[in-house]
Amino acid sequence: QLVESGGGLVQAGGSLRLSCAASGFDFDDYALGWFRQAPGKEREGVSCLSSSDSTNYADSVKGRFTISRDNARNTVYLLMDSLKPEDTAVYYCAADRNGLGIRTGVVEYSYWGQGTQVTVSS
Repeated sequence: QLVESGGGLVQAGGSLRLSCAASGFDFDDYALGWFRQAPGKEREGVSCLSSSDSTNYADSVKGRFTISRDNARNTVYLLMDSLKPEDTAVYYCAADRNGLGIRTGVVEYSYWGQGTQVTVSS
């Protein structure tokens, strides 16, 4: 099970840190990812992290968002700085037991959280 938290309403230029806590499995060897879905749009990859801590970011968030993991807490984080109104979406964390390499596609992940809303006002 994956449970996200940390979403909310923030003004443009502000910051939020999303957390995703995993239970029922030890995700040390898992690939982890953050995705988002805005109204009327498809779910898109934001950032991902391999089991060896290689990272990948969508061009739209590079330099503003940072993904990290705390294996001791079974938690993955997404620190979002310099937020823009176009970052408004429901954010989902995802995990897959195949942690090798960078996995950026929605179909590459087996486990999903329920999502947390992020709203950035202009």
